[in-house]
Amino acid sequence: MKTKAAVLLEAGKPFEIMELDLDGPGPGEVLIKYTAAGLCHSDLHLTDGDLPPRFPIVGGHEGAGIIEEVGPGVTKVKPGDHVVCSFIPNCGTCRYCATGRQNLCDMGATILDGHMPDGSFRFHGGGQDFGAMCMLGTFSERATISQHSVVKVDDWLPLETAVLVGCGVPSGWGSATYAGDVRAGDITVVFGIGGLGINAVQGAVHSGAKYVVVVDPVEFKRETALKFGATHAFADPAEAAAKVTELSWGQGADQAIITVGTVDAPVVSAAFDMIGKGGTVVVTGLANPEKLTVQVSGAMLTLMEKTIKGSLFGSSNPQYDIVRLLRLYDAGQLKLDELVTTRYSLEEVNQGYDDLREGRNIRGVLVHAS
Repeated sequence: MKTKAAVLLEAGKPFEIMELDLDGPGPGEVLIKYTAAGLCHSDLHLTDGDLPPRFPIVGGHEGAGIIEEVGPGVTKVKPGDHVVCSFIPNCGTCRYCATGRQNLCDMGATILDGHMPDGSFRFHGGGQDFGAMCMLGTFSERATISQHSVVKVDDWLPLETAVLVGCGVPSGWGSATYAGDVRAGDITVVFGIGGLGINAVQGAVHSGAKYVVVVDPVEFKRETALKFGATHAFADPAEAAAKVTELSWGQGADQAIITVGTVDAPVVSAAFDMIGKGGTVVVTGLANPEKLTVQVSGAMLTLMEKTIKGSLFGSSNPQYDIVRLLRLYDAGQLKLDELVTTRYSLEEVNQGYDDLREGRNIRGVLVHAS
């Protein structure tokens, strides 16, 4: 069949809208008609060359839609099911899935290569194979993906909203609640208030943090964070550090969560200096793997028993936490509708990313034509 998709042909170039050939589902695979896709900063790492994929590749790794067809051996879903995609596939049987760490599933090791688990491709055009970002390619009207990449959700939930829990919401929320282990009475600092950081704020508030201090240079984002429960907002890390010192009676913050678009050494150092004894820095944002972005005093790491840890997907388990977060939303305990600043058509994908770069959006959502 044919499908229209937004494709990256090389680094440094915008998305191009192309018509591609799409194979139907094979064993263990499903055909999905995407309803919506989130415009997440991680796709910009491909454009900017920070995380070079195999080109050409269909963009998009946050997706929600309806299953249209299933291949042999599919047991998780059936045609007509509403699903949210997990950008980390989870097989359920590898060492990491079997020990409750689905976010580290071995199937996720090749998501930037864009091929299916068996190494083959489902998108084709002009005599070549096209990859799919995170094995999903949600910037396409339809895609053939692994059943291990989908999570069935309640069909009364709006998919244009549910799409947000495929990456940004659990990655931010879990960075606070799981990786940061925020507890009642804690002081939590969040660096970067985009699609992840705003949900780290929600997670910290939900966990009972006494103070949630955010750091972001964009006034619109600081104001939005305050509406989502942050208690203090600063453009400058030094001003935030002074306030944390005051609020903590000199003890420092309990957690500092880094969700900036591209992580660098200064932000890690600022976060490290802002936490107190026994505190934790959670690094959730990404950067070029070849760059050394964590440079701190080893002596202070030891003497103050500080922790620096990475967090992928917010250290969440997709099959459990995607459903859990949506039911919190359904119960009115998690803000999702309020996250969406602007909606775009597939043809407006580059405008959406321009708006993201310029700080005009908390979250942009691409809505596919019905």
